[in-house]
Amino acid sequence: MSEESLFVLKNVAKRFTKGKETISIFDDLNMTIKKGDFLAIMGPSGSGKTTLLNLLGGVDQPSSGEVLFDNSRVDQLKEGQLAKWRANNIGFIFQFYNLMPMLNAARNVELPLLLTNLSSKDRKQRVETALQLVGLGDRAKHMPGEMSGGQQQRVAIARAVVSDPKLLLCDEPTGDLDRKTADEILEMLQLLNRQFGKTIVMVTHDPSAAKFATHTLHLDKGQFVQEGQQHE
Repeated sequence: MSEESLFVLKNVAKRFTKGKETISIFDDLNMTIKKGDFLAIMGPSGSGKTTLLNLLGGVDQPSSGEVLFDNSRVDQLKEGQLAKWRANNIGFIFQFYNLMPMLNAARNVELPLLLTNLSSKDRKQRVETALQLVGLGDRAKHMPGEMSGGQQQRVAIARAVVSDPKLLLCDEPTGDLDRKTADEILEMLQLLNRQFGKTIVMVTHDPSAAKFATHTLHLDKGQFVQEGQQHE
């Protein structure tokens, strides 16, 4: 694993058992994500895109193979270790925002910091900085129901970056937004990548969204393909 590589998957297989049937999502998947990448992953439904994000985020573990992050084996971590690793390294952004409706914007953004040892004062300062970064410094006390879809996604982005993670995992981050708002969100992700050095992996069905990434990989039947060829 080179110094430039943030994530490496080696010969990863992922299988699920349903009754007497074994369903294979990946059989022998290999990929490298370099530090500073903005990678878009496209592919048909059922191709394994969300499963891949779950493996990268430590939400799921491979059936076999190796998952390395910064030269360390993530697939060998126990559940408690994984939770700490995610809190320190991974930010998640979802299609439907996944905000807590009973918490205001600031409290939603603060949630990942509750897993850290930061003081209340330090948490507050980080939350203010993150909301300023996404242009919502004046919306800290607003509830999700008082904000537009685009504003809610900005809160979700602030929540994802508040712990200063190395990697952002985005699952259809603009799938519930109109084109104009979607482009604003994508420009924000591009800014986080270019100016703040965040490595980003984004699953999307939208070719217009993929254009904001530095490069695109196509996933089909558990393998990366490009113009009919397997990606190496």
